[in-house]
Amino acid sequence: MISLQVKGVLKKSGHAHRKSLNDSLDGELKGFLIDEGQLHTYDDLTKVNPVTPTTVLKCLQARYRAQVFYTHAGCTLVALNPFQPIPGLYTLEVMKQYHCAPQPQESKPHIFIVAEEAYRNVQGQVDPVNQSLVVSGESGAGKTWTSRCLMKYYATVAASSSQMKSQDTVEMIERRVLDSNPIMEAFGNACTLRNSNSSRFGKYIQLQLDRSQLLVGASVQTYLLEKTRVAAQPANERNFHIFYQMTKGASVDQRKDWKIPYDQSFAWLPNAEKALEEDCFNETVEAMLHLGIDTEKQGHIFRILAGLLHLGNITFCTVADESQPCDIKEHSKDCVQDCAGLLDIPVEELQTYLRVQTLRAGNQSVLFRPCSLADCWVRRDCLAKVIYAQLFEWLVMFINDSVCAKKSTWCNFIGLLDVYGFECFQVNSLEQLCINYANEKLQQHFVAHYLKAQQEEYVSEGLEWSFVKYQDNQGCLDLLEGIPTGVFSLLNEECRLNRASDAKQFQGRLEKELSGNSSMSRDKFSKLPHFTVAHYAGKVSYQIEGMMEKNKDPVPPELIHLVQKSQNPLLHQLFADRQAEDQGARGLRQVVTVVSRFKNSLESLMKILHSTTPHYTRCIKPNPECRPLTFRKEEVILQLEACGIVETIHISAAGFPISLLTFWPNLQLELLEESRIRARSQRAFAIQCCWHRYQRRRRHARRRAAILIQAGVRSWLVRREVQRWNQAAAVLQRSWRKWRDLREEEPVMVRGWPMGLALASAPTITVSMTATGFHKMMSAMACLSAHCFRSGEYKVETNQFKQGVASIRAQPRGSIKLHYQRSPLLYADRRPDHKRDGVTGLNQILLEGI
Repeated sequence: MISLQVKGVLKKSGHAHRKSLNDSLDGELKGFLIDEGQLHTYDDLTKVNPVTPTTVLKCLQARYRAQVFYTHAGCTLVALNPFQPIPGLYTLEVMKQYHCAPQPQESKPHIFIVAEEAYRNVQGQVDPVNQSLVVSGESGAGKTWTSRCLMKYYATVAASSSQMKSQDTVEMIERRVLDSNPIMEAFGNACTLRNSNSSRFGKYIQLQLDRSQLLVGASVQTYLLEKTRVAAQPANERNFHIFYQMTKGASVDQRKDWKIPYDQSFAWLPNAEKALEEDCFNETVEAMLHLGIDTEKQGHIFRILAGLLHLGNITFCTVADESQPCDIKEHSKDCVQDCAGLLDIPVEELQTYLRVQTLRAGNQSVLFRPCSLADCWVRRDCLAKVIYAQLFEWLVMFINDSVCAKKSTWCNFIGLLDVYGFECFQVNSLEQLCINYANEKLQQHFVAHYLKAQQEEYVSEGLEWSFVKYQDNQGCLDLLEGIPTGVFSLLNEECRLNRASDAKQFQGRLEKELSGNSSMSRDKFSKLPHFTVAHYAGKVSYQIEGMMEKNKDPVPPELIHLVQKSQNPLLHQLFADRQAEDQGARGLRQVVTVVSRFKNSLESLMKILHSTTPHYTRCIKPNPECRPLTFRKEEVILQLEACGIVETIHISAAGFPISLLTFWPNLQLELLEESRIRARSQRAFAIQCCWHRYQRRRRHARRRAAILIQAGVRSWLVRREVQRWNQAAAVLQRSWRKWRDLREEEPVMVRGWPMGLALASAPTITVSMTATGFHKMMSAMACLSAHCFRSGEYKVETNQFKQGVASIRAQPRGSIKLHYQRSPLLYADRRPDHKRDGVTGLNQILLEGI
């Protein structure tokens, strides 16, 4: 009883708690939406509080009314299509403003911010260096226009700073890159119910940059051209733009050459009276000339296209005899002549191969079997589709050859991905299945790169985090691409079997194999064979009837042989290397299906995206009628929920605390700002102290090093001088010894100058002196030089060559007279010095008088 009461209290308290939370959320929502006049000022949706689909929608609506079409949403840029030109939004001045801004992120939201961020990542070599700009959204949301603006921005920015190349070369590269866009749009875009310039193919454009981040070239990769549009256009839609450009912009001579007079109507050109901005034939022709497609090649291209228009006017009727081929209606026989003449193929063979099928029996025999009326229509349409598809591939290859730079001249690239948007029509077939599958892969890439990775990063950093739920489309991808039981695998397997296609049988197999996948369902009340896939953007039902035939994409071999005989050089070149598909005896040829080719090309694209730094731009279509400046809440809210914008904003706002500070009072913000400035000043001071200490230590080390170097140099100089002195002394010593040896071998002659010395009638005279050097001894000997010594009257003995006392002994034979320049009386009062080696008496007088 007590426990029940406790449970009841807890239950009531839980209800009360939830009610209070809901009331609080409603109160915050109402409080946020009261001041609607300020909602257009939110340039980043992470500042919205609370983050709900309603608040996000209100902000976008307010900004759209204020003609502000770009808004940040975390890592994504949201772009609303105004459906009319906006003056001053994409001018050259605006490009330079964002390119030269110190912090472009602090500027107003713009597609140029995304472009500049990617460009600066390449300049800074931020790993991974290569960049990808993913532009996604529904058909008509503005993806093609956005991609065009991005190309113009890079062609302008990456070329304007060129200092290494001549201006003519830069302008040529820029012009070729930009001129590739109108050609691709003319041959690959069409007017649909959702968009007047809808891309009916996917393209990934790589803008190639050299080491100086200058634009040097580009390359284009295309995916899944909707070639069925050539021969079959949905209600109220049009064929590719190029056909309308020709019929509206051709000159008189061109009309005569192409056999399309003004009053001529074509079955494959519905809604020809509708005037569009894209119907600009002269612009396409001029772009072709800039890319190197001369007038002669243009003539071949337009004759082929005109031939396809006449091919579409050929009609058939049944005959009474089923063994005979179907007849060509009388009013369309001229169209056969015109088509064959424009394609330069034999008219008889064209008539035959459109109505008769050739079969091979063995290796040699050829059998002809009349085709049914339905087969005749299929063969006519097949011929048109294969010619147009080959012509489109040739154009892409020619554009790449014209604008693509050599691998040695570029090192990085910025990729622009513009693919068809998510599509859901009343009748959806294989084309829509592939298109929506591509959008599923891109959505998974976005989820894996940002939403999932961002939350895992928060957890790894130790933040208290509760995971935000977001729509993971892995279940839908498993349904489509699963092996061996996926829609594509089963469809390919069905196409490889040699049996007639059965839509109901294939529907039963899908239900049997894939009933366990929650992403697949079907309408039990519908009689048409179909299956429904729950995509991330909503459920789409696909019609099975005709899907297998489109996947096989068979081309009758006789039609291939027919166009290979064409005298049109370009048409012959398109099919010169193409081998006709040849059925074997049992019809078990290896079929490369449309789904297989598209899946392989999409996988290669995803590998490129995973190896680059992605930047996301979500284009939003404000209204389904494409009316200017019209905002439909229901249309926009579905797109926001489908592409995960609300979850992105919620994760970004919760992950970055600074986004929450925008709702704090100004006083608290000022206190936080002062604290931040103080902390930054302290750290700056610490950094400066460390830097000054480091500089002082460097100067001290340099001074010590200089002193050591100077001391070493001086020591080396002294050592070198001493060595020179030693060498000189050694030379003197050798010379002295040599001279001494020579003097010892002969008597020494004492020579001097007359000094007035006379020794007359002297007894034996002995002169003793102490000499410490050779020069002093020689001077003493010279002072004793007299005429009497040279006369041979006296005998002189000396030991002047020995260190110590040198003695001179003379034995006079007669009187000796002494004459001296200075009187000896000056030394009369001198006493002998008692030095050990001194000279006294007359000897001293003689020595000092020298």
